[in-house]
Amino acid sequence: MHLTLLVGSVHGNARQIAQTLALAAPDYGVSAQVMDMQDHSISIFDTLGLFVLCCSTTGSGDVPDNAQGLYQSLDAQARYLGHVRFGLVALGDSSYGETFYGGAKAFQNRLHDLSAQLVGEVCVLDALDATEPDAVALAWFANWVQYARSLDAGLSRKP
Repeated sequence: MHLTLLVGSVHGNARQIAQTLALAAPDYGVSAQVMDMQDHSISIFDTLGLFVLCCSTTGSGDVPDNAQGLYQSLDAQARYLGHVRFGLVALGDSSYGETFYGGAKAFQNRLHDLSAQLVGEVCVLDALDATEPDAVALAWFANWVQYARSLDAGLSRKP
């Protein structure tokens, strides 16, 4: 199973989480690569495999600057993405209320509109939580990989 971790980050926290997950991936039989969203457009989803978007939030619930190109291309070059399965690691600060992890929610909504399938639950990392974010993300990842693998097994059994 191959995984592409796409990073949209303001201060590097999302990149750190993505790198932590990529380092742990071989323990679960997964090959993984980390890529910045700034280097890609909707065409990144033409590649095979699973995706995890690690995205922080800026401003009033906005997508980070380095993720704007990919995000905007999901509108400008919109097309059916029903073959895309993705996980989501959302970073934010719950003291911002309704805009909490808005950058990741924006990606989730836009990908859903293009028929991409969210795999499992969203991993929400709150800056106000005292728990180490890497530990939370790794626990989520272990469950997420298992769930994604069970989906693959179910798809391979269909006639």
